[in-house]
Amino acid sequence: MKRPNLLVILIDDLRFDEFGAGGHPYMKTPNIDRIAREGALCDRAFHTTPLCSPNRASIVTGQYASRHGIIDNVARDAHSHRLPNYHLALQKLGYETAHVGKWHMGNEGGPRPGYDYWVSFDGHGNLFNPRLNEDGVYTKYEGYITDLLNERAVEFVSRPRDKPFSLFFAHKAVHPDAVQAADGKLTLDPGNGYKPAPRHEGLYEGAIFPPRPNVIPMSEVVKDKPVWREAFEIKSTETSQALLESVKSGDQEEMRLRARMMASVDEGVGQLFDALEKSGQLDDTFILFLGDNGYFFGEHGLGLERRFAYEEGIRSPFIFRYPRRVKPGMKIDDLVLALDIAPTCIELAGGTPGAQVQGRSLLPLMEGRPRGTTPGWRDSILCEYFSENAMPWLIGMSYKAVRTDRYKLIHWVNRGDDGELDELYDLDRDPYEMKNLIDDPACAEVRRTLRAELARLVAASVGL
Repeated sequence: MKRPNLLVILIDDLRFDEFGAGGHPYMKTPNIDRIAREGALCDRAFHTTPLCSPNRASIVTGQYASRHGIIDNVARDAHSHRLPNYHLALQKLGYETAHVGKWHMGNEGGPRPGYDYWVSFDGHGNLFNPRLNEDGVYTKYEGYITDLLNERAVEFVSRPRDKPFSLFFAHKAVHPDAVQAADGKLTLDPGNGYKPAPRHEGLYEGAIFPPRPNVIPMSEVVKDKPVWREAFEIKSTETSQALLESVKSGDQEEMRLRARMMASVDEGVGQLFDALEKSGQLDDTFILFLGDNGYFFGEHGLGLERRFAYEEGIRSPFIFRYPRRVKPGMKIDDLVLALDIAPTCIELAGGTPGAQVQGRSLLPLMEGRPRGTTPGWRDSILCEYFSENAMPWLIGMSYKAVRTDRYKLIHWVNRGDDGELDELYDLDRDPYEMKNLIDDPACAEVRRTLRAELARLVAASVGL
């Protein structure tokens, strides 16, 4: 079989239900939806660390953050040059490789190893008139960053070549404008924040995103999640509240602004489809679309947040199209991880993932077996978060969590070894994670089983 081109499209902060095929109530994303309609939608895909830098490193390495070492958003420029990026393997396999868009593993936007063509920017970049680093040279451009990145991605896939390509296309959208200091501290720009392209201003005016049942006030959250009481008290300080208000966190206008920003992303996906069809490469290109972490719209009292192991934080939009192997309209319900992308791309390219890769190739799932019947596939996943000095209200909030088909156990690492403050949810009966069962005597065996499985996953994640 001919080796495919590889195109991964990554959206910043996009949660699992923020596109049409993912169930958004009003957002129109016909081109993104085409990927799902003509390919596969993974309904239970997850991030292992739901935070920008750690998860991006997990995607390109196929490793957990506890293995690759980028555990937070603090500047890690030098470290990001040493990552065992799957594009290094692809170059050895004869692929022409490119990175276009946000890097954010370290704040410096210059080229990293593994790419023949490079376009990025420092830190979070700017939505308008950005300064782009193209193959090591900085140039300031006028225009909207999504459009500028779309142009460069389309130009790359349209080039005549005699070998396959791999493009990692990472949008700034839907992240708002921000200023990030060298210590990783983030200051959102209240004068900018979320901004769509001018042609999309006013789109979806008055549209409503119905709140999920777990959109509840902090006063209710702490009754069932005691470890959050201290964090919410710190978060309620005047400074933190000003930060939250600057991006209309959790209100309907924030959701509409994000949907407007996605309009130009979807246009770019359509332009890529057109370019690949024009050159006769479309059906020989594996296209995968996902987000880099989840996001909360007020669920569990959380806004302007993505870090935590509740479903809104760890679930990802995750769709892919490759008609040589994937039947149109496939639904995959097995547990899929963002760190499965690296081994999948290496295997599609004809290589064998190295021993350092902890993810699993998705190729067996492309056979379309019923959930739980793919031989050797995982039946549990590990999620982990390492508290950050850059976010004072989260100090001491490190966790390790295990999620199975039915249950989730969240262990707060710095809150004692006895597990009294842990959280346990039966996702079949309580999909919105509102009833903490950690003290329920009827769940004693479930607790023991999950704690043993969590210990196994943690040991495996660091190679013990």
